[in-house]
Amino acid sequence: MIDKESKDPKKEAEEVKEILNVVSTEIPAMIKSILASVFSEEAGKNMGRAAAAYYKELQNGGLPEGVAVKMTEDYMRTFTSLGDMIKGMGVGKRSGSGRDIGEAISEAIDKKKREREEEEDE
Repeated sequence: MIDKESKDPKKEAEEVKEILNVVSTEIPAMIKSILASVFSEEAGKNMGRAAAAYYKELQNGGLPEGVAVKMTEDYMRTFTSLGDMIKGMGVGKRSGSGRDIGEAISEAIDKKKREREEEEDE
């Protein structure tokens, strides 16, 4: 835990910078890993099996074929919507996106440190 009274503000800023740099690289890597597991060949096979089982249960329950098809399509959309939502977060659109975020954070922290130093000098 950080003791704010005894901590040097410059040291605190450096610690925050380090933490944010790690977070900015780890989170995009985690999301990419999740996407890879959701869109793997095995995941596709499992989704296909799940959709087939769902459709079969609807038909066995006495639903008309058109209704069962529509409900199965909607069921599959929930899987693809999740993937689209994750993709829409911007992960993987540019290479090294975590690095770009880390650089932006570092620049912002450095700027704030310079501003504080200038205020202290005045």
